[in-house]
Amino acid sequence: MSKITFAIGGVHPDDAKLARGCAIEVLPLPETMYVSMAQHLGAPAKPIVEVGDKVKTGQVIAEPGGFISAFVHSPASGTVKSIGPRKDLAGNPVTHIEIAVEGDEWVEGVDLSDTLVTEIPEDRAAILDKIKACGVVGLGGATFPTHVKLNPAPGSVAECLILNGAECEPYLTSDYRIMLERTKEIIVGAAIMQKVLGGCRTVIGIEENKPEAIEAMRKALTELPYSIEVLPLKKKYPQGGEKQLIQAVMHREVGSGGLPISVGAVVQNVATSLAVYEAVQKNKPLITNTLTITGNCLPVEKMHNYLFRIGMPLSYIAEYAGGVPEGAGKLISGGPMMGRAIANLDAATVKGSSSILYLTAESTRRGQESLCIRCGRCADACPMGLEPFLLRKLYFAGDVEGLEANAAQDCIECGCCLFSCPAYIPLLDHVRQAKGMAMAAIRARAAKK
Repeated sequence: MSKITFAIGGVHPDDAKLARGCAIEVLPLPETMYVSMAQHLGAPAKPIVEVGDKVKTGQVIAEPGGFISAFVHSPASGTVKSIGPRKDLAGNPVTHIEIAVEGDEWVEGVDLSDTLVTEIPEDRAAILDKIKACGVVGLGGATFPTHVKLNPAPGSVAECLILNGAECEPYLTSDYRIMLERTKEIIVGAAIMQKVLGGCRTVIGIEENKPEAIEAMRKALTELPYSIEVLPLKKKYPQGGEKQLIQAVMHREVGSGGLPISVGAVVQNVATSLAVYEAVQKNKPLITNTLTITGNCLPVEKMHNYLFRIGMPLSYIAEYAGGVPEGAGKLISGGPMMGRAIANLDAATVKGSSSILYLTAESTRRGQESLCIRCGRCADACPMGLEPFLLRKLYFAGDVEGLEANAAQDCIECGCCLFSCPAYIPLLDHVRQAKGMAMAAIRARAAKK
């Protein structure tokens, strides 16, 4: 068993990788697609097409709305039917471009062949421009624009690029499948990012419960001319957290409010690496990703890993996969620990979509809340070294200074505190609110400067 892991906290939920044996299937295009302008961290993209315009697959339809923003491309060829608000999966109105699908005619210059391209361009600036132009964002959850992350501020030096192949959330298997099926493309993508960052040490971290992926990566590296290592990690949640990976691999700790680059680290997801490969080597914009259809109320034969395009309604994907199972009490986008409940199945996929998870009502029902017994399990489980029981108390007291002093702003919302609480106190909900209070105070001070 691998002993390489982060230093404090963490929990061990059942990994439930039920769909790990399901090869990736390509979803056919629906009749209508709805492309969100808010599918990356930062400012929403700004539409540059109008109702009635004809668009091609891969064509730019929205440009970045700020420095932290990303281009958005058409996922199919067809006609723009409308531009306006549409509810996202949480039920919030977000600007979408509606496209009536009429085919799959790609813009010129995109290489759709399976030929592996291993020769990396020499021009660093050109690589970054291509990643930006193709709308690549981080696919590990935060969807931070990748070209920004790969271009640290002057004075900052990347000493280690860490590829996150942990996929520590229970149930999710999409990263696992691309590590098996798109192994070499992921590695070339990593080598491209390594070059952009100046040739730093590059590590692919994979949890030990994915031995086939570890072996596939190691075998592929013997056939490719890159200096990259594969590091098996202990199976422990949240092993895939950015700060936890840095601690495990580099034995360095990112300080409160700090960024990974402050300790010389850059972390990217394996799916992001694949997107970088497709952007730089194939000129293909980020309009596809892989998601898992799984859950504890589905038989294995009805589970899938799908290659989807952005803008596909979740209802369309669910119906194509056989419909919502009768026993589903809750639908989640993402994993059960950090995912979000799907309030609107008519919402469309975005770049960072990772699953439709069906869970029974019984498995999602919270236990009867009782009084805190000061057992300290939540503090023992917190991978950020926080004291959730104390943050909860300070939150209810409205003590913003106390929340900041006790680093509520550093919470990564992993849910370890909630998972470990024997009193069934909704600690994650309370600490999330506490974090919001602390962050609001920090932003208010910054605005006055």
